[in-house]
Amino acid sequence: MRRHRTTLAEPATTRLGRGCAAAALLLLLPINLTITLPMLAAVAQETGRPSSDWPAFGRDASNTHHSPLTQIDRGNVARLRPAWIFQTGVTGYFQAEPVVVEGVMYVSTTGNHVAALEAKSGKVLWTYTHKARTEKIFGPPSNRGVAVSGGLVFEATMDGRVIALDATTGRLVWDREAVRPEEGETETASALAASLGEKPVQGSSRLGFKMPPLVAEGLVIVGVTGAGYGLHVEDERGGLDGGAVVGIEGGYGRRGWLAAYDAKTGEERWRWYVTKADGWEGEFAEKTPDGIPLNRDIAAEKDAAPRHADAWKVGGGSLWMTPAYDADLGLIYLGTGNPAPQNFGLTRPGDNLYTMSLVALDARTGQLRWHFQQVPHEQWGYDVASPPFLLDYPTEQGPVKAVAQASKLGWIYVHDRTDGRLLGKSAPLITHKNLFVPPSPEGTVVSPGPLGAVSWHPVAYDTRSGLAFAQVRHGAATYTVKTAPAAGGRGAIRYTETGEAKGEPAFSTLTAVDLARGGAVAWSRKAGSRLSGGTLATAGGLVFSGEEDGHLDAHDAKTGEILWRFQCGAGIGGPPVTYTVEGRQYVAVAAGGASFTKASGFGTGDALVVFALPD
Repeated sequence: MRRHRTTLAEPATTRLGRGCAAAALLLLLPINLTITLPMLAAVAQETGRPSSDWPAFGRDASNTHHSPLTQIDRGNVARLRPAWIFQTGVTGYFQAEPVVVEGVMYVSTTGNHVAALEAKSGKVLWTYTHKARTEKIFGPPSNRGVAVSGGLVFEATMDGRVIALDATTGRLVWDREAVRPEEGETETASALAASLGEKPVQGSSRLGFKMPPLVAEGLVIVGVTGAGYGLHVEDERGGLDGGAVVGIEGGYGRRGWLAAYDAKTGEERWRWYVTKADGWEGEFAEKTPDGIPLNRDIAAEKDAAPRHADAWKVGGGSLWMTPAYDADLGLIYLGTGNPAPQNFGLTRPGDNLYTMSLVALDARTGQLRWHFQQVPHEQWGYDVASPPFLLDYPTEQGPVKAVAQASKLGWIYVHDRTDGRLLGKSAPLITHKNLFVPPSPEGTVVSPGPLGAVSWHPVAYDTRSGLAFAQVRHGAATYTVKTAPAAGGRGAIRYTETGEAKGEPAFSTLTAVDLARGGAVAWSRKAGSRLSGGTLATAGGLVFSGEEDGHLDAHDAKTGEILWRFQCGAGIGGPPVTYTVEGRQYVAVAAGGASFTKASGFGTGDALVVFALPD
């Protein structure tokens, strides 16, 4: 096994000198190469062999996280062992999904540094050290991956920038400042922090990027996080899990948006805002679109609406993960986050369009084509976070081109790609309790809590079997409305405090959902610790899934049985990927610690661990 360690702060000349010979391989690539889903399909059809690369987030623009590779299968996976390890030298929250193109792996790290590695050995070809322009960012400095296209590597950073690097050298080609994270902040955070006394308070409504970019139509498309205002109060263990999420009364969020940048120049081409400027109140829906009562006081909301006519200006709607893309329709599909203020709806009357929605946008213009709002006037933190994926969905009239999304609510929703019509919904993946019952002064216990059922972690989908494989969180939270005196004697602040419900079961399952047969649960396996990072399915009959305690597990896709597992030394933070180089199949995963690991007792790390069968 080879082990490589690098420091991403060394001079560029030193870094390039180490890998110039191997980096020269990239010079053979066409300078205008753009990897798209149709091209991948054409290559597979012409050669009769599956693609050996993992060229984009989700492997291709359908976001299925499924590979046609079969060398590693049910019969031999027990022999899988580490082939090489790359240590970034930057510890913590390593959530990136690597990208592999023509034998070169590109991976981003905590702090938005980027490395290019030989995919068969881990040898460092080059590294890029990111220098943030501000320390004021939203949440931990995690990044979930890069995109590679046209000889460039694209990354969106936590300090609000979109950058392009030369894929052969790591040289910075262009750098676009999309947003200053600290712009538009208010004094509310410090006021509430003073009110809560000795409890440490973290978080703000600062905007930045976490998602891997999507490259489509010559555009680099990416959306911001941090728009849904929420402070986090540390618990007694010094972490955030089990601590409180605080939603504050008043207009103290930011306005979420998705934007497209010219891949060659970095110039912004369009921007779509999540919150609707005209009519964001919607129809004051009493039920969700699939018929579940929302328990809203519609009369009170309508009475308050004139006093909060500008709430949309700070209305939230973070964008957590990479959209799916249908090249034939020219549409992208993405999920939007919770409205602001988080968990507190009194000062944002109405449905709060288009937060909490699966939306379809024209990839060339950013124009909205349709939306499906899973939870109008949402108050529980149920962001539409897990990336949508494309599939052919069976109906009585024949297969329909569809888009699916695994939700925090505990269902997988399936829609017609053209118009958003709901085609079906899976069986429940969790046991619900008091769903959509509002927060109260007495405290309301609701399942699921804000961590989901299915959070931002990608779901793998096997097009042959029709099975979707999801990491599912089972747990409840208590939502309590409180009042605290404002700092300086300026009246009182009302806020909603959200924490893990005591005495309620909390565990994770890897769950297989049969979307080809009505969305029934095919099997479900309880994990030893919280599942994290997302899933990978392969044509070898395997599902790879990471755990927060550091284990990477390989399951039998038919039964869920664990066939192999390996302790990677730190929590699995990102989705596993697989690829081949010179006829040998590899599986790679980031092991740097998942979110909330400090509170759960598991440590952080800095390793990208790559596995293969013995020679």
